[in-house]
Amino acid sequence: MNVRSQRNIAKSILKVGRNKVWIDPEKISEIQESITKNDIRKHISEGSITARPIIGTSTARSKKIKLQKKKGQMTGQGKRKGTKKARIPSKRVWITKIRALRKELNNLKSKDKIKTSEYRHLYLKSSSGVFKDKSSLHLYIKKMRQ
Repeated sequence: MNVRSQRNIAKSILKVGRNKVWIDPEKISEIQESITKNDIRKHISEGSITARPIIGTSTARSKKIKLQKKKGQMTGQGKRKGTKKARIPSKRVWITKIRALRKELNNLKSKDKIKTSEYRHLYLKSSSGVFKDKSSLHLYIKKMRQ
């Protein structure tokens, strides 16, 4: 049974591709006789012509994994591909380091362990990346005092 023209009319009405148009095999002879768009619309309203559902890629598995990673699961050594530096942006590393140094400098200044002028000197040095961490800052202060 040739229903190519009816299928083409139906695809334009349903706004789908030609392969997505489903025609009821039991009513194919009636559909073959219909010529106009109104005839095809009647068959669509009856349900003898319908659009097949669009099948996409399921995201259920990826959503489940994302939820688990949000909880902190599935992030062990076996799941990691890059190095520590590759996984954490260098800017984020810098921010955490500089915040720790500045907090330590503020603590030292508030406890009167360093003067304001020394604080300013150390603050600028830490901003320029002289100190690796708090321990290197304390070593520098110790050497500075000697």
